[in-house]
Amino acid sequence: MNIYNLLKQAIINKQQVIATYNDYYREMCPHALGTKNGKEHCLFYQFGGQSSSGPIIPGSDNNWRCIPVNGLSNVSVRDGKWHTAYNHSKKQTCIDHVDVEVRL
Repeated sequence: MNIYNLLKQAIINKQQVIATYNDYYREMCPHALGTKNGKEHCLFYQFGGQSSSGPIIPGSDNNWRCIPVNGLSNVSVRDGKWHTAYNHSKKQTCIDHVDVEVRL
């Protein structure tokens, strides 16, 4: 299964995604998947791992990540607690054309 379809299934099943992006190990929950300017992107809430933005603070509304799908590697999916932030309903600008979005 390609990464896009793996992320799509993770959104539908509300599963966690473990991946590497920009050489950082990340633990994330995908919230939306689609395209931005014709390129595949995924909106994640990062709850663990590392980031170039500094330490991951659990529950912070600063843990949202808009990541191009082709930049992800070592992608795997697992069951576990679903993580999000109170500002999930805020209009996102990560994706122009949403293919699938999590139902909260």
